Amino acid sequence: MRSYTSAERRRRAWLVTRGVKQAAAGPDAVNPRIDAEIDRIDARAADRRRRETDAMHDLLDRAKDNVAAAKAAERTATRDAQHAARTARRDAEAVLHRTEQAARRMGL
Repeated sequence: MRSYTSAERRRRAWLVTRGVKQAAAGPDAVNPRIDAEIDRIDARAADRRRRETDAMHDLLDRAKDNVAAAKAAERTATRDAQHAARTARRDAEAVLHRTEQAARRMGL
């Protein structure tokens, strides 16, 4: 799977259209630079998708770690600090929930 920018989508569509028109003129009429540029766009998009996926996995792991740490802090908090610890746990869970939603939207 790839992650294209809007400019890459437009450029790739224009290149594909141009390649199709040239292919209609004959198989020898297709400019090889068109295929090369499409391949470069695809490679950049695939690399971007890989980096975004890796970053999302790291973010998700950190959010899970923060929730676990907040739960441990809440369990060990003194009576005076329990309210603050509970609030910190709820905030960490909310961040985890938002991160999980974003990961699902990415298809992870």
